[in-house]
Amino acid sequence: MFNYTKKLMTRTLAVGVVGAVFSLSSMSVMAFKEPGKIIVGSDVTFFPYEYMENNKPAGFDIEFLAGLSKVMGRKAEIIDTRWANLIPGLRGNRFDILASAMYITADRLKVIDLVPYLKTGDSILTVKGSGFQPKTPEELCGHSIGSMAGTGWLQELRKVSVEYCEANGLEPMHIREFPTDPQATQAMLSGSVEAQMTDAAVASGVVDKLRGRVVISSDTLIYPVLNGFGIKKGNDEVKNALVKGIEEYSKTPEYDALLKKYNFQAPTVEDIKTIMPKI
Repeated sequence: MFNYTKKLMTRTLAVGVVGAVFSLSSMSVMAFKEPGKIIVGSDVTFFPYEYMENNKPAGFDIEFLAGLSKVMGRKAEIIDTRWANLIPGLRGNRFDILASAMYITADRLKVIDLVPYLKTGDSILTVKGSGFQPKTPEELCGHSIGSMAGTGWLQELRKVSVEYCEANGLEPMHIREFPTDPQATQAMLSGSVEAQMTDAAVASGVVDKLRGRVVISSDTLIYPVLNGFGIKKGNDEVKNALVKGIEEYSKTPEYDALLKKYNFQAPTVEDIKTIMPKI
């Protein structure tokens, strides 16, 4: 799906450090919760980023954290937490960081810091053979759409529903939110909703897991976005250590192999310039 280079990743991180995402304060009043560990909040229901396999967390973010924590001289401890509780938990000092395929949005940047580590976007899923096979969000007017609650694309869908659907005399979208992404998929399979919006990599994973019972109806990447690790504002020790750790990890053969394994792409300088939200 994507290509990348370590050189671009290093330059991207350098830009991010001096940009708005890393508004460093003069003093650090917080640190890691436990010596030798990184306590990570993650909603482990989002294949292929994070999911449970043989009763253990698995997926791209989990493997990324394993390699990252190793170069940082620490061990990642994953705390499975539902999506709606991740940011409150971080702000309440339950975690050191968040790693849950979290899109970097302007609203999130107002309450936490986010360190970019991946570029992705969204896709539309539908049941194979159904009469409704939308390619763009504009085609969702008047239809029922399922989504995991609290995701970045919901704001975009609501905007299209008002500014395109209703503005052109069409029926608005009927958006239903679910606690987890798999629940949204099940709702679509049962006919409770006609389509599902989800992350592009997640959509590809769902197609594979369900062996073709669903298809990706959209034919281009919708709403390109950056994924970021979340850190509590003011926790400079953790933030600086994370940035340095990503730079070091991006130089390793393991990092190359991981991106190739999942067919993912590191953000480029141009991505940071054009996709990073302005706050």
